[in-house]
Amino acid sequence: MSNVPAELKYTKSHEWVRLEDDGSVTVGITDHAQAALGDLVYVEAPEVGQSFGAGDACAVVESVKAASDIYSPVAGEIIEAHDVLADEPEHVNEDPYGEGWLFKLQPENADDLGDLLDAAGYQKVIDEE
Repeated sequence: MSNVPAELKYTKSHEWVRLEDDGSVTVGITDHAQAALGDLVYVEAPEVGQSFGAGDACAVVESVKAASDIYSPVAGEIIEAHDVLADEPEHVNEDPYGEGWLFKLQPENADDLGDLLDAAGYQKVIDEE
């Protein structure tokens, strides 16, 4: 059973989103996604200053099984990348909702967060796979 924290928002493509006090969002891949991928061996985070639309591929995670694109959950600008993952990608497997975060984004429109799934909605996506 995957861990799906109730306080986070989710995408159907298995990214999680945490709204921060300053209005930015922290993004990572879900526990379900990291378990499906297996042991990560490489993480390519987006560069600070890059802008993406909602649903745009913006990062890559690679495991012993496959490489997967990571998609921007909302439109916005990258304000921080978790660069330590380049050398220590195992953080994503060990702590996907903590030390395994991938990047921080400043949303163009905070209202877009309302379009994301809540925990129950994301659990339904997992159950239907």
